[in-house]
Amino acid sequence: MKLADIHSIYFLGIGGIGMSALARFFHLHGKQVSGYDKTPTELTKQLEKEGIPITYTDSLETLMEQPDLVVLTPAIPKDHIQWNYYKETKVDIKKRAEVLGVIANSMYNISIGGSHGKTSTSSMTTHILRESGKDVAAFLGGIAVNYQSNFLDGKTYAIAEADEFDRSFLQLFPNILLLTSIDTDHLDIYGTFDKIVASFQLFTANLREKGTLLLNARVDKSVIHENQHVLTYSIEDEQADFFGYNIRVVSGAYHFDMRTPNGIWKDIVSNYGGRHNIENAVGAMAIAIQLDISEQQCKHAVATFQGVKRRFETHVKSSQTVYIDDYAHHPTEIAATLNGVRELYPDKKITACFQPHLFSRTKDLYKDFGKSLSSVDEVILLDIYPARELPMEGVTSQLILDEISLPNKKILSKEQVLDALKLQKPEVFLTIGAGDIDTLVAPVKAILANE
Repeated sequence: MKLADIHSIYFLGIGGIGMSALARFFHLHGKQVSGYDKTPTELTKQLEKEGIPITYTDSLETLMEQPDLVVLTPAIPKDHIQWNYYKETKVDIKKRAEVLGVIANSMYNISIGGSHGKTSTSSMTTHILRESGKDVAAFLGGIAVNYQSNFLDGKTYAIAEADEFDRSFLQLFPNILLLTSIDTDHLDIYGTFDKIVASFQLFTANLREKGTLLLNARVDKSVIHENQHVLTYSIEDEQADFFGYNIRVVSGAYHFDMRTPNGIWKDIVSNYGGRHNIENAVGAMAIAIQLDISEQQCKHAVATFQGVKRRFETHVKSSQTVYIDDYAHHPTEIAATLNGVRELYPDKKITACFQPHLFSRTKDLYKDFGKSLSSVDEVILLDIYPARELPMEGVTSQLILDEISLPNKKILSKEQVLDALKLQKPEVFLTIGAGDIDTLVAPVKAILANE
């Protein structure tokens, strides 16, 4: 596939965070772009404002006439009318990951993978490189608050989130590859944890000659291949090449020091919540150091990084109440988010509202979800968000509820959550999850901020 030969592109599932970044890339490069999605969202409305036509009706009448390329997300069902029409007409159909690979591999490729922390680390890395004057294209899995977008255009460096779902990351061939973590997830795709590790091993084999592999010190070292240049980073392992330590909270911001192979950097300031995001910042700075970005430039960028929408995003902060929204949808991510909130607000009562994402993930990990959610004072569960799945018999939010070791726990609808907040404002309130729980953000914010 040659990008120069492509003039018109139709996106099936254009409202997905990864798909919309690609749509923005082609649109900005003067291509004719349009697409389909199931329902309007804030993101699709923004794409339409930018001049990209979108249909929400799966019919032949609303199709783009014979595009050069159709880009497909895995969430599109097999009985989709438009997809099946394009298959019959022999149009070139590519998965999102293949298209991202073609674009990113044509530049100096910085790929960031792992079970958790990809979006925060990618967005931080993008901001550090941008602030230091580098020409960067970024394809992010979230909306970076500094840029109000999930896509930034550039020609020299490409920052790509390397998604392990559906083995998408095997399309990427990086100059720098950073892995944040390898954890049990997507068992509907892989079946076993060993197969997840094996897939990451295939991915690290894609590292280009003379490339650099940056590993969180916790990552299984079996992903390393012979003769690869490997560096590690951590906030826990003092033996790591890049080690963040002396972490403290000062006036609501994190301050920390970092030991690098070339010396110690003192008093780095981050306004991005959660101790896990300190580790992500250490990883992002480790990438920057490979590109000869200075200590002063890194410190300035980390201090001015405003975060990512739905990643520890604080919407209300007053003496009476705090409201934080987070995309966490795996027990490890939830634990990290809740630990970060507890560290910032040690004396306040914390209420977490969680929407489980996928029946399969709930079935595989309900005990771990229960354990991670038990670290707060009160838990509200919503029903499971199905995404691409059909219901599974016996798999409901009740499985998680039964594992939570708190007296204050219940399952509510979204409407009941809002009604409860109107009656009693919590000291610290969180909405957590990857489904459509983000539709609660605006009404919750309005209630808690007295708007």
